[in-house]
Amino acid sequence: MSADHAAGAAQTSDAATHLTGVAGWAVDIMEAIGAPGAGLAIALENLFPPLPSELILPLAGFTASRGNFSLAEALIWTTLGSVAGALLLYGIGALLGRQRMRTIAWKLPLVDVADVDRAEAWFNRHGAKAVFFGRMIPVFRSLISIPAGIERMAVWKFLLLTTAGSLIWNTVFVLAGFYLGENWHLVEGYADVFQKIVIAAVAVTVTIWVVRRLAKGRDKAPS
Repeated sequence: MSADHAAGAAQTSDAATHLTGVAGWAVDIMEAIGAPGAGLAIALENLFPPLPSELILPLAGFTASRGNFSLAEALIWTTLGSVAGALLLYGIGALLGRQRMRTIAWKLPLVDVADVDRAEAWFNRHGAKAVFFGRMIPVFRSLISIPAGIERMAVWKFLLLTTAGSLIWNTVFVLAGFYLGENWHLVEGYADVFQKIVIAAVAVTVTIWVVRRLAKGRDKAPS
């Protein structure tokens, strides 16, 4: 280990002593195995959306700025992690399949098989844009891989769109952490506001859908 690298690792360790929870866990992984640790953390974030990429990615940039690994390594490994996690979810969707999805829809309250058909038609029209831009939207970053698998989007196309979208998202946050240094956590505040807006919009949309579905059910009920 070079003197610069050792100094960088020591600085990161000093900073990490003040971190707890997910942040401390992510830094521990990056310190233990370097840039691949950042990739592993992001792969797990894809599988478990409560793990925030908006926190892990700036930390990867900050760790790179301390000399533990290069900025290029941070970008490459986090993008590989994003693709690996997304591909696993795509596989789950492919195993689930269209017919199983329709069977599940039959058993769910307030859900009609026609809803599944409409969702399928929508994905067939907008799937490429959904996969690409979905990589830059909290929560949907992970979930969009499942319908892509159910609809059996061509794997090469899925990988290309996922790589491109993830690279853009990862680059923004890794660079922010890299150049902000010790102030990397400032990124999280802005990202948290964005995430809350997305979640609120989804909640409103779901509420409207449920109200309309209940009203439709009442209209069909015999008088």
